[in-house]
Amino acid sequence: MKYAITLLLSLMPLLASAAEVGERLAPFTLLDQHDQAYSLNEQTRVLLVARNMDGAKLVQAAVGEQPKGYLEARDAVFVADIQRMPALISKLFAIPAMRDYSYRVVLDRDGKVVARYPGAEDKVLWIQLEQGVVAGQKEYASAEALATALKALPQP
Repeated sequence: MKYAITLLLSLMPLLASAAEVGERLAPFTLLDQHDQAYSLNEQTRVLLVARNMDGAKLVQAAVGEQPKGYLEARDAVFVADIQRMPALISKLFAIPAMRDYSYRVVLDRDGKVVARYPGAEDKVLWIQLEQGVVAGQKEYASAEALATALKALPQP
């Protein structure tokens, strides 16, 4: 019984913070790979979330060859959880490599923002937004499917 209560209490933050359709996402501000601040705003139509390197590689494969500003032109933002990456590796290798990407990578160094959006570890979570309110969610396990979905987004 004690274990069941402990398990229930430990899972409650995940249940309470899951992004549900019709819910307004809590605002956040994080730094990108160029140490520029990004704040979630009402113009964002798609929030892409990667929890690990596999998810980030899917995004890279889907948009890496696109011109600079490809995601921004579609009002899409990519957030990568890098909290599990050793600080030395991220500082010396990973983040400098990301600076060569043609798209912005918003870095969740503490994992607090990504933790709000539960999903599979090895997939990319797509959160569709309408003026900051969740309109839908999908998960992508293939770069081709993600690239097709991004290409289908209307450009304002």
